[in-house]
Amino acid sequence: MFGGVKSFLYLCKQNRKSLKRKNMKTNYEIRYAAHPEDAKHYDTQRLRRDFLIEKVFGEDEVNLVYSMYDRMIVGGAMPVKEALKLEAIDPLKAPYFTTRREIGIFNVGGAGTVRVGDETFELDYKEALYIGRGDRDVVFESKDAQKPAKFYINSTTAHKEYPCKKVTKADADILALGSLEDSNDRVINRMIVQKTLDSCQLQMGMTELKPGSVWNTMPAHIHSRRMEAYFYFEVPEDQAVCHFMGEIEETRHIWMKGDQAVLSPEWSIHSAAATHNYTFIWGMGGENQDYGDQDFYKITDLK
Repeated sequence: MFGGVKSFLYLCKQNRKSLKRKNMKTNYEIRYAAHPEDAKHYDTQRLRRDFLIEKVFGEDEVNLVYSMYDRMIVGGAMPVKEALKLEAIDPLKAPYFTTRREIGIFNVGGAGTVRVGDETFELDYKEALYIGRGDRDVVFESKDAQKPAKFYINSTTAHKEYPCKKVTKADADILALGSLEDSNDRVINRMIVQKTLDSCQLQMGMTELKPGSVWNTMPAHIHSRRMEAYFYFEVPEDQAVCHFMGEIEETRHIWMKGDQAVLSPEWSIHSAAATHNYTFIWGMGGENQDYGDQDFYKITDLK
């Protein structure tokens, strides 16, 4: 497809770029879509390169991955010494990041603020913000450099402008699933969904696993009209998450650490087990906003 291994590696290198402003830096890269028949032959290195986002946060950096899966952008901003502006990276071909996009943000660090044009929103730990499309700057800032905010970002294309809105767990549509006996006792906080606010296509939420539970998203499922991204956090430094992806009869796994994200194509399952309980943020974008349109599979069908 790319004219050989050397050409492919050259393209990968060319698609990792940086924009520097004073001490801050915006890094971005492009990830291309994969056919399931190709992905099932990937080795560990290729799986990690194409789907895993190892570095979401860096001090005074904005790190972004522009995915060709429904053109979702996944990344993070970690302001420490200065405020960070969300740059309109070159693939957007737009004057502002939000010119044709909506954004979902979760703060997974210390207290911080997000300035959207003339509006300012304060976000504490595990609080979320929806930003509708529209030409204006988006700027991130921490309240305490010793305890910097960490803003996890998902962004999808948008056809209409909706109001910006802060969402807390108290505002969420909450769903309790699983059991301790099945090692998947968890609470799903659906925070950027139709029941809490209007959006074009973006949906986001946060799933918290209770102590003693390690499995998420079981039974496994796919939703062919939406892609998804998972971000894992509250994972102790000496523990790890094993994320499962692939087709039902051709599953693959990716070992992950805390504060890392992974892309899930529309044809892939997305599930995980870890060596400790954890929390993860899921974000979806695509053709529809029907949370319940999944195609489920029996656990015993996995191969």
